[in-house]
Amino acid sequence: MTMHPTTAIDSVHLTISDLDRSVRFYETQLGFTTHRRDDRTAWLGAGGDELLVLTADERAPRVRGTTGLYHFAVLVPSRVELAHSLQRLVETDTVMQGFADHGVSEALYLADPDGNGIEIYRDRPRADWPFAGGRLRMGTDPLDVDDLLREVQGAPNSGTGLAEGTTIGHVHLHVSRLPEAERFYVDVLGFEVMQRYARTALFIAAGGYHHHIGLNTWAGVGAPPPPAGAIGLRHFVVRLPNDAALREVEQRLRAAHVAVDAANTHLRVRDPAQNLILWTSRP
Repeated sequence: MTMHPTTAIDSVHLTISDLDRSVRFYETQLGFTTHRRDDRTAWLGAGGDELLVLTADERAPRVRGTTGLYHFAVLVPSRVELAHSLQRLVETDTVMQGFADHGVSEALYLADPDGNGIEIYRDRPRADWPFAGGRLRMGTDPLDVDDLLREVQGAPNSGTGLAEGTTIGHVHLHVSRLPEAERFYVDVLGFEVMQRYARTALFIAAGGYHHHIGLNTWAGVGAPPPPAGAIGLRHFVVRLPNDAALREVEQRLRAAHVAVDAANTHLRVRDPAQNLILWTSRP
């Protein structure tokens, strides 16, 4: 059995240290809109869609060398919108970590004030994705930044935010061991392996996408989970199209003797590296 082809990443939930600072960063430098907030938590999105939830804890520990978030990826709907994102980052003097042309996509890399990794990218049409021997071949080539910025040459970016149709395209996770991660995500849940990177990373997806989830051991093979409440990933949400698909996921997990916290419209489960996933069938 394979994962339902319309499966998608719905949202990402992070622990951060300073809510005001983080909201200012995500609004001003990335173009998110704050839908609502209270003393500890802010719900951010693009258009009407809620994509990112930030929960503040000034005492949250900062750790390295653990499982958890490598980055979450904001998928914008066009190359022009990616250029607007880059223009906004340039205008706000944002420190960048890198730029890449992956063949399937063009991507910008940075981190938020707490060090949570972020990718902003646009997809190329599927017909243009590179294949070799019938297998997808994502690469990491230099991005032509000047050519990208020519998409919006002479157009002011001030006051614009992320476009309607922006989504969370994928999440990329640190795991302890790739073989056990593959057994969980591929053998149990039914994601498809799209590409392997040496023996250190795996890219998996539903419906032929280049990847909904990246998995790597770059924090170290056997890396432990972070302590409870640490800065970083609280959980991410995977959206399924209907209750039948949700129940099928639950059945697969239970058949594999994976602990599941089930409710009518969602499931909560941890992968072998203790990354928490919430599955939902909401529209």
